[in-house]
Amino acid sequence: MWNEPSRARLDAVPRLYETEDIPVQNKLIYLHFFIGGCDWYVAEFDGEDTCFGYSILNRDYQNAEWGYFSLAELKGLSVGWVEVDCEGPWEVVPAYAIPEIRRRA
Repeated sequence: MWNEPSRARLDAVPRLYETEDIPVQNKLIYLHFFIGGCDWYVAEFDGEDTCFGYSILNRDYQNAEWGYFSLAELKGLSVGWVEVDCEGPWEVVPAYAIPEIRRRA
């Protein structure tokens, strides 16, 4: 993985279920992972491997969804020699402020 997030960046993400009372469009997005036409936006993290956030695979905005994904699996993804990247620096923003998430609404 390129630009793997530091422990400090991961620790800044709320733990799983800490923000469950916040509507998804208002959840804060702490990390953005991407490769090709795929994006993963992280709103919660269990502190070990499991993330909760928004996933868009192959620019398929119609089937993009909120759900759980594995940080370890993201680390292992590559297309040829290109690995998943973690955008940095990343400004923490609410989900509604990210155009790729708003597209589905």
